[in-house]
Amino acid sequence: MLKVIFAAAEGAPFYKTGGLGDVAYALPKALQQAGVDVRVVLPYYGRLFPAALRADLRPRAQFTVRFGGQEKYVGVLTLRLGAVTYYLIDNEEFFGRDGLYGYWDDGGRFGFFQMAIIEMLQVIDFIPDILHVNDWHTAFIPVLLKDKYSWIEPYRHLRTQLTIHNLQFQGWFPPSVLGDVFGIGRQFFHPDGFEKDGSVNWMKGGINFADRVTTVSPTYAQEIQTPAYGERLDGELRQQAWKLRGILNGIDTSLYDPATDRHLKATYSAVDLRGKALDKAALQVEVGLPQRAVPLFGIVSRLTRQKGMDQLITALNTILPDADVQVVLLGTGDPDLEAGFTALHDRFAGKVASLIRFDEALAQRIYGGADFFVMPSAFEPSGLAQMMAMRYGTLPIVHETGGLRDSVHPYDATTGAGTGFSYWDFTPRVLGDTLLRAASLYQAEPAVIARLQQQAMAADFDWVHAAQHYLSGYQELVDTHA
Repeated sequence: MLKVIFAAAEGAPFYKTGGLGDVAYALPKALQQAGVDVRVVLPYYGRLFPAALRADLRPRAQFTVRFGGQEKYVGVLTLRLGAVTYYLIDNEEFFGRDGLYGYWDDGGRFGFFQMAIIEMLQVIDFIPDILHVNDWHTAFIPVLLKDKYSWIEPYRHLRTQLTIHNLQFQGWFPPSVLGDVFGIGRQFFHPDGFEKDGSVNWMKGGINFADRVTTVSPTYAQEIQTPAYGERLDGELRQQAWKLRGILNGIDTSLYDPATDRHLKATYSAVDLRGKALDKAALQVEVGLPQRAVPLFGIVSRLTRQKGMDQLITALNTILPDADVQVVLLGTGDPDLEAGFTALHDRFAGKVASLIRFDEALAQRIYGGADFFVMPSAFEPSGLAQMMAMRYGTLPIVHETGGLRDSVHPYDATTGAGTGFSYWDFTPRVLGDTLLRAASLYQAEPAVIARLQQQAMAADFDWVHAAQHYLSGYQELVDTHA
């Protein structure tokens, strides 16, 4: 049986800030079902750990790692969720915080975490075939295995895979991190190693030293090899393109299912969509919009420019004076964008409901009750919300980038094919035109909209498909280096 350690800085259902947390939960579960012995390692953020799961934690091991000339305590806690075993690295100094990231000592915190992961493997007597690391928080592990830990015989056959969930975040640290945290020299501190503009770049180290690099959609794998999307690492990625793959994320189709979703007023399916109209009416009442048979656009998003929210504000201010539509938005983010959506709410009473908060249950009801789901992201490595929306027959309207391009097939008026609407030119004007085009089709061709809803609901984004791609990649690495 293939053995895999999946290492990440966050993972549902314990804690998540974005897509990485979803993947760290869903992918290992799917791999386990495919016959892989996969075990997940995460930090133990004690203050944030769900109280309901604390009773399931068990101590597994204790040891120390050499950190900055001192021995630092490592506790390993473990629990099982379903068939997946989790290891949680415990150290109050580094992980006893009120948040996951954004601290002055993140270089030390996640440097410690990476060394603890590597040294834990011998302590728990589980040397995997593949050590799968994710994003910058664990991206330096492939470097450490070829430097600090290269002398350890059991690790010499271990293969590494780095998944880039968002290249924008890379882990930039001063050269002092090498000695002060890892206790290593500068033999790889050069342009072909992990040096970038005079700093240590953990993501660059992972790209150059990992045996395989993956991203979370095929299009994003191509995009990040260009200056427009490469976040200054496009040259390195082109150089390492031979080992770069793009695998589209999936969603938990048992969790996101309009036929069973307990958050909805009425359940429904692609065969019988009648419940969706009831969900729309209930959603309108809940968010304070009149119950009218007009197109309802839903947005559930972080309110950032990367998500295209600035362009959406401009587009809505342009089209709403004349368009007979409604908009419901749920999310938090940049203060100026929150203010922009609040202003839309005030200016277009009865047309716009801006809910500046996080509410997971309401998000589900927006997926279920809206007619269209708007995702105008400037870039989107994978995206999950558009897949969730399609699962609920809510037609996505997306900018053609990354995983949005890979998952949403634009409506073709000639053939009737499609699962949503998309646009290429990233401007507020084109976004507004696309919103109006979707609204016009809704009013003029209800039968076409119903067919598109059924086609969207038939799209299969179950994690089992992505897991098979990962599994074949793992096996290729093992066979190649046998």
